[in-house]
Amino acid sequence: MKLLFFNPKGLVPKEGESRDQKSILIIFLVSLLFFVAVKVIPFKGMEGRKQEMLEASGIMQEALSILKDCRNRLEVTINKEDDPNQTGLIGVRYSPLTTSLGHLEAKRTTTNPNFAALVVSLLKEVGVRRGETIAAGASSSFPSLIVAVLSAAKAMGVKLLMINSFGASQWGANRLDFHWLHMHDCLEKAGIFETKPIAVSLGGDRDTGEEMGEEIRAKLRSEAEERGLFFIDEPDLAKNVNLRLTLYEANASDPIQAFVNIGGSWPNIGTDASVLELKPGLTRRKRIPSPKNGGLIHRMAAQNIPVIHLLHIRGLAGRYGLPWDPVPLPGPGEGRIYLRAREKHPLFMILSGGYLFFVFVFIIGSRRRKRSL
Repeated sequence: MKLLFFNPKGLVPKEGESRDQKSILIIFLVSLLFFVAVKVIPFKGMEGRKQEMLEASGIMQEALSILKDCRNRLEVTINKEDDPNQTGLIGVRYSPLTTSLGHLEAKRTTTNPNFAALVVSLLKEVGVRRGETIAAGASSSFPSLIVAVLSAAKAMGVKLLMINSFGASQWGANRLDFHWLHMHDCLEKAGIFETKPIAVSLGGDRDTGEEMGEEIRAKLRSEAEERGLFFIDEPDLAKNVNLRLTLYEANASDPIQAFVNIGGSWPNIGTDASVLELKPGLTRRKRIPSPKNGGLIHRMAAQNIPVIHLLHIRGLAGRYGLPWDPVPLPGPGEGRIYLRAREKHPLFMILSGGYLFFVFVFIIGSRRRKRSL
């Protein structure tokens, strides 16, 4: 039975029009079936990945609370104007530890505990599994991102090898009375993290704290030695990078599966201008060049180790759906970042390919039939 549509020349459609109507009806029915199938197919690993993301965010929130309480006990005043969420993770504009300019809004943005969920998602994306090893290099510019990586590693059950530097940009962990090692002491005493840095350095230009006075440099060296930490003091970029690679390899019981860069420390990003073109977040290895004056991210990429670049915070937040400078801070589980936990079942890809192939063949066939008339 032919479908009847209004036609100025009569109720009976022409043969070509009837064929077009049937084609549209067939495509509509196939599309409807595909839509239903997509809704029915479950998301692969959604609950497991989302659970780890939520766990990491919860750990980070707890860690931030510990750091705030610790800062209050040490009577290190929290500036409510600079830190409206009163996280205790915001430093000062200038101090002897300040090595570069910084953006206050960017520092506040990273105190969102859901940044830990982002790190989990990115590590999962490159295939890191429980029990494996990752490496990280961090300046003290974003102490909350260091906490985010520590939280993600704990939630995922991966071994984290981290090298920290004391130097920080404005509003980072740049207070002499509450720098990163003080923060780490607070977290260690609370028992929330067991991971210690495998080494530390002064940071800043040439990683030797050239912006700091000699008295400050001596004090920081002493604090590192008191904690039994290996101290890096190498002003040559290539030698510094090689030393760090050696330290990572010496402390890794199995191959390193990913490298996380936090901030813009000299040995991590090097001095080649091409580093400014790298997108924040997961950076594909093929897009990272290998210049002579490159840093750890270049060397890791050259060894086919995935690089997660946590810098350029506005771009990072925008790329992954995290709010910019939120007041109040979102709680764990809030935000579009958790949509990254939704990974479709392989059957979805098969059906998608089949659907597109059917539509393509059907359209080509219809055009050929028209030409033959």
